[in-house]
Amino acid sequence: MIKILNKIVIFSITFLSLTKIASAEALSAEGQYIFNSLAFYIGGVLVAFMAAGFCMLESGLVTTKSVSTIGAKNIGKFAICSIIFFFFGYNLAYGIPEGGYIGSFSLWSDGSAIDTGYSDSSDFFFQVMFVCATVSIVSGAVAERIKIWPFFIFAVAMSGFIYPVSMGWQWGGGWLASSGFSDFAGSTLVHACGGAAALAGVIVLGAREGRFGAKGEKKSLVPFAASSIPLVTLGTFLLWFGWFGFNGFSQLAMGTFDDVNAISKIAVNTHLAGAAGTVTAAIVTRLLGGKTDIVMMLNGALAGLVAITAEPLMPSPILAIVIGSIGSIIMYFGTKFLELQRLDDVVGAIPVHMFAGIFGTLAVPMSNPDTNFGTQFLGVISVCVFSFILSYVVFKVLKQTIGLRISKEAEKLGTDKAEVGVIAYSIRD
Repeated sequence: MIKILNKIVIFSITFLSLTKIASAEALSAEGQYIFNSLAFYIGGVLVAFMAAGFCMLESGLVTTKSVSTIGAKNIGKFAICSIIFFFFGYNLAYGIPEGGYIGSFSLWSDGSAIDTGYSDSSDFFFQVMFVCATVSIVSGAVAERIKIWPFFIFAVAMSGFIYPVSMGWQWGGGWLASSGFSDFAGSTLVHACGGAAALAGVIVLGAREGRFGAKGEKKSLVPFAASSIPLVTLGTFLLWFGWFGFNGFSQLAMGTFDDVNAISKIAVNTHLAGAAGTVTAAIVTRLLGGKTDIVMMLNGALAGLVAITAEPLMPSPILAIVIGSIGSIIMYFGTKFLELQRLDDVVGAIPVHMFAGIFGTLAVPMSNPDTNFGTQFLGVISVCVFSFILSYVVFKVLKQTIGLRISKEAEKLGTDKAEVGVIAYSIRD
């Protein structure tokens, strides 16, 4: 008991000391260094929760025959992307010359100094979570028919080259940054980039066996029933929770009065956009389908969050609601469009992340007077085309060499038995 009281006292003294520092007119250089580094760390931890969110959402939307495989894919890519980004991904992104196109293939190293304003390690920790999130977008779209090891190889390409290079064009001070393109937290640089890669994978792989009829109509959901809607819901809540780190701490600083106010406003706008996306999807599915579709509601929430990510600071709360709502509508009709094209996106990653992400980026000039539609369009096209083409090539090469898709027999058996040998549920489809 005494030890607990001592800890409480120590915590209270520490908290009061920090409060006193923060209440001063201006923090010292060391104080700003501490708070800015803390922002990166807190943001990184919150974004790390999104890895769990993606895993739960994907696990819930696949059939019971593929749940263990989803777990293996998600923990595997989380580790692989982190290591690859350390070896050369980070410096490909942040080693770009001003106005340039590509950085250097070199190891990340810690060059922390007081005059940089934050710890380099905290920055790396924050940024590596973004690359993990980007690759997670692809994982869900190609689920239930991709082999696990070819997917891991793709994760190497995505985290080690495709994402770092295209992201560096803006956040690394490359040519898009010089042109005036703006994407605050990654509607295009993360979400549309991952969505474009997912589209390439879906095209190369083809649909799951029996998913569509001869004329393209979607077959009965029974053979493809989601394994667990509660897991999908949990995954969405985890992603929503992580988004406060994703968007809020993309302010990249917490050492001034303005920084803290900005983070707080971003949190409000992010939350309202997600809420608006949820409600809009509920209304649309009820009006157009006669029933309130829970999966569409969950993806509507994510679409609203994706749409506001390009500019979560400048809009008014009302505009944030409008952006979230439109993002949700785009997601709904985008999902229907993909089905008409017989493109089998298991989790709806392409309409949620690519379509809503493109809209959110193009909507930035609505609140940010320093941007224009032409430059925003240029950035969207550049990143999406780059990600799609390179991802398509990687998937094609994998298909023609080691093989990309599991056999028809393995697909019927389920990827859990065919790929990992561990059954998730005793009662299966």
